[in-house]
This record gives sequence, structure tokens and C-alpha cells, in this order.
Amino acid sequence: MKDKILMVVFVLVLGSILTSALVAVNYFTTPVIEKNEETATKSSVLKALNIRFDPQKVEETFEDNVRVKQQNGTTYYIAKDGTVAFPYSGSGLWGPIDGIIAVQPDFQRLKGITIIRQEETPGLGSRITESDYLAQFRDKRFARGLKLVQPGRSSQDNEIDSITGATMTSNAFISIINKNLEEHVPAIKQGEGQ
Repeated sequence: MKDKILMVVFVLVLGSILTSALVAVNYFTTPVIEKNEETATKSSVLKALNIRFDPQKVEETFEDNVRVKQQNGTTYYIAKDGTVAFPYSGSGLWGPIDGIIAVQPDFQRLKGITIIRQEETPGLGSRITESDYLAQFRDKRFARGLKLVQPGRSSQDNEIDSITGATMTSNAFISIINKNLEEHVPAIKQGEGQ
């Protein structure tokens, strides 16, 4: 009986020590994690807006070139040239995809798209993060919705080539972009008085 009591006391003491250690680690690392996430978002906004920056000076470049605004619960970013960017998110094939969409000041064409976080299949679906794939979104008209076509077949100003071997991820990504454009652009236009 005494051995069982000692074992229970040992487990309780060890559990308390480990719990305290985890709470302390969480307390000290949370601000660092939040700051890193904020820097990643600002970096993605700058990339989507096509503003060059030194990775060591993200904060300064962002403050000098971008204003942050809100309209109807939508946070968005405005560059000096009037280009507007906003965060997007949605469900990809295997998990969430989050990033930044930038649109031209006329709200007719895309300026750029970045991906901050994704959980697609490495080597296949994760190719949506490649700069060549994301570059094809530049200057695409989105009013009628972006359309996915077979690789190498895009010819219209709203068509995007799919990724060979990752058509389902490509479809999911285009759906995310179209849905977020449809939801956020009207609120942003209202906020900008257009």
C-alpha cells in the first residue's frame, strides 16, 4: 500500500513540475511566435504587392509603403500606388491554405498572390507555392472568376494552368481564390469609396 501511495505522489509531483515547465515555455515563446507570424504576414503582403524589400528590414519597408485598413471585418492593405492586398484562407485538398491576394487599383486584375501556409502533398500539391505557378496569376482578370485549364493551355485573361499530377489541389486553390475575391473585394471597394 505504501508503494502505491509513493507512486501516486511521485506521478503528481512530476506532473506538476512538467506542467509548470510547459506553462513557462509557452509564456516566454508566445510573443516570439506572434512576432514571427506578423513578420511572415507583412513579408507576404509586400511580395503580393510586388514591393521589393530586404528580409532584414521587413518592418521598415512595410511601414514606409503600406497602410492597414479595415472595412466590414475585412482587414486589407493599401500600397502607395493604390494596389490593395488582403488575406485569404480556405480548405485545400489536404488542409488549409492561407496567404495574401493583391489586386490592381481598378479592382479588375490581380497584382499577385502569395501563400503563407499550406498542407498539400509535398512534391505534388505543394507546387502551388512555386514562384512560376504563382506568377501566372499576375494581371489575370477575376470578374468572371478564374478558370483552371490543362497545363500549357491558358489563353484567356482569366485562365490558369493546372499543375500536372495535382489537378485536385489546383481546383481547390482556384476555388479558394475565387471565393475570397468574391467575398472581400466588394467590402474593400466600399471602404475605398468605389
